Amino acid sequence: MRLGGPARFVIEIREESDIPEAYAFAKERDLPVYVLGEGSNIVGRDGGFDGVILVNKLLGMGEVAPEKDNKIQLWSASGEILDDFVRYSTKYGWSGIECLSAVPGTVGAAPVQNVGAYGQDIAQTLVNVDAYDTKTEKFVTLDAKKLDLGYRHSIFNSGDEIGRYFITKITVALEKKELKPPFYNSLQKYLDDNNIDEYTPENIRKAVHAVRTKLPNPEFIASSGSFFKNVYLDPEESIKAEKKGIPVWDGGKVPSGWLLENAGLKGKLIHGMRVWETASLVLVNESAKNYSDLDAARKEIIKTVEDKFGYTLEQEPMELGDE
Repeated sequence: MRLGGPARFVIEIREESDIPEAYAFAKERDLPVYVLGEGSNIVGRDGGFDGVILVNKLLGMGEVAPEKDNKIQLWSASGEILDDFVRYSTKYGWSGIECLSAVPGTVGAAPVQNVGAYGQDIAQTLVNVDAYDTKTEKFVTLDAKKLDLGYRHSIFNSGDEIGRYFITKITVALEKKELKPPFYNSLQKYLDDNNIDEYTPENIRKAVHAVRTKLPNPEFIASSGSFFKNVYLDPEESIKAEKKGIPVWDGGKVPSGWLLENAGLKGKLIHGMRVWETASLVLVNESAKNYSDLDAARKEIIKTVEDKFGYTLEQEPMELGDE
């Protein structure tokens, strides 16, 4: 978002051995620690961060073991770009994470937010996560089943375990299989419009990249990606919503982008923040000067949607620093 104040210290982590040393550095000075990947899902506050930011630069990826029965496990260091890992997997025909193509950020961020797109999320293929446990000061392997993975949720971003682990590596289980339609709505439309009926992981990856061109690249445009979470309704609320003409997908999901667009916010500039013209769930910083501008825009947007539909949108990006 190109907002927020400075950090007191920044340390780049290039080897696993750097991790305990960095935490010791922070402990000696009684400072908090925050682990950062690409920063594509972070909003900085104006007061800055009076602590130590660890920038994850751990690299490497490969096979855990040779292919067997058209199945394989692949690993990736947490500092790799997630899209690079997806490209590596689809290149060899492995299916399971192809819809995560072009999702901004690092591999290590994927289990934190349980990142997902076009009907896939990392929880569907994640086997385990390797990490440094700051509580025991040891490197550990965490089984995916124990990570409480849900919609944009995990033990890494919720509850008592926040900040406990530095993720160093993830392992996913993929397979070679025929992909079958129908796919996620916008993805299926692209496939149909372009007469694509060979549903290989590589073709799906290319289609996802094409569909995602409507989203701003945070590397070049000040944005933190999808700013609001989708709204989830119970069965009774879903029926009421559908009667009002509100789209409800996957048994209870109301797309926040639809709510923003139909609340008349599409393309609007609000306190320096622009509701993106081709993807309304995304906010970009066009002229906001500080966190207060973002805060004012967020409040106005949430209130507009509440007044129109009665639903309260929740922010997806995490925040860092003092106000």
